[in-house]
Amino acid sequence: MDPKGKVALVTGGGDRLGRAISLGLAQAGARIVVHYNHSAGAAEETAREARRLGTQALTVQADLAQPEAAQAVAQATVEHFGRVDILVHAASPFVRSSLADVTLDAWRQVMAVVVESFVLLAQQLAPGMVQRGEGVLVPILDRGAFDPWPDYLAHGVAKGALWTLARSLAVELAPQVRVNGVVPGPVLPPPGLRAELAEKVAKGTLLGRWGSPQDVVEAVLFLVRSDFSTGEVLFVDGGERWAHRLPT
Repeated sequence: MDPKGKVALVTGGGDRLGRAISLGLAQAGARIVVHYNHSAGAAEETAREARRLGTQALTVQADLAQPEAAQAVAQATVEHFGRVDILVHAASPFVRSSLADVTLDAWRQVMAVVVESFVLLAQQLAPGMVQRGEGVLVPILDRGAFDPWPDYLAHGVAKGALWTLARSLAVELAPQVRVNGVVPGPVLPPPGLRAELAEKVAKGTLLGRWGSPQDVVEAVLFLVRSDFSTGEVLFVDGGERWAHRLPT
């Protein structure tokens, strides 16, 4: 799929990695829908930047923990642009929780945003993609889907479920709609990360360095354009997953 002229919806698309993906798709010529929950200012700035790149952009606010929100996002997008061709699901609360302290409310919030909203958005948008004969879904995963994060129980389980869901949708929606995941590694330090910890993270990759959000953008664009890839996951982590194999 050539992104130029297509309509791309990016959940969590106003800030950090979501912002980079939104602007990368805009740079490629896609019309952008920037979903956000709390970060209104960042979302509006992302949309303004997308327009400066010469494309159209819309912002949509919704709390994806609420079941009706996904339907509202899909409806607002289709009402404005007429369709969605590309869905990138980047929205994801990073809630710290172990088995001992996770609450049912926190568990349900993470599952709702990461997994359930993707199901609901696909239900709303995939039929149009199938009817038109093409569409791309790209859930943003992380290592928690494959290697458990200590003390991030809900997050890891949700990302694992999202990856299972992605593969299931790749089968169900074939051949018109392709579904592939992206697993970012250390590409965007959290605010306030200490220099010594950042160095430790870099040494925990095979390449010995941090990547950048643009590395993830290029992976998303590859999966949009690569019309013979579906049901797969692309790690963009500098070999972080295999760094434990390095000789000591």
